[in-house]
Amino acid sequence: MAMILYIEDEKEIGEWVKGALEESGHNVQWFTSGEGIEDQIGEASLVLLDVMLPGLDGFTIGKRIKKHNPELPIMMLTARSAVDDKVYGLQFADDYMVKPFHLEELLARMDVLFRRFGASSNQSLILGDIEVNLHTNQLLHKPSNKEIILSGKQYKIFFYLVQHLNQILTKEQIYEAIWGERYLDGDKSLMVHMRHLREKIEKDPSHPQIVQTIRGIGYRVKG
Repeated sequence: MAMILYIEDEKEIGEWVKGALEESGHNVQWFTSGEGIEDQIGEASLVLLDVMLPGLDGFTIGKRIKKHNPELPIMMLTARSAVDDKVYGLQFADDYMVKPFHLEELLARMDVLFRRFGASSNQSLILGDIEVNLHTNQLLHKPSNKEIILSGKQYKIFFYLVQHLNQILTKEQIYEAIWGERYLDGDKSLMVHMRHLREKIEKDPSHPQIVQTIRGIGYRVKG
């Protein structure tokens, strides 16, 4: 799974971009400044970087990252639209995108950088008999070579768990992330959708191996 290191101090933009990228199958580590990013750089497949940040500006951070990690692609994602800023940024960055922008264009440009640097945005995750394409978010039943089609809620539940691979998530966390409202004790909606999801992806839905139940807590997809 491609890990995106995203540095953006504006909360509204940051939340939108992070959520959209995660829905597209990426793991996103979001920072509001350059502080603390050192531990994440080694795991990153791509850096998305704003210019106007508290503390060190994005140009300075980007140059430092590129100096020590020349094979790590960097895309500037900023409101600074002056030609001089673009020229300066492209002295070290691999792309420069001006806000506001369309998500589709951002994803397309990210794919170009993945291809250029040999990082795969088309990585697959194998879960039992299921192959999960982490770029297109498609599920393939390997023995039959047939695509598995999930309903809207099944899709959201499954990929929410995949985005938190190996983490145990409570039913409250999952419900609130998928339905966007507070979980009420006794609500069976998640359980019903989980049962239908397992019927589509598990070899034996009565003994699930992909979406595991952690008794008394919640669920986990173990990679």
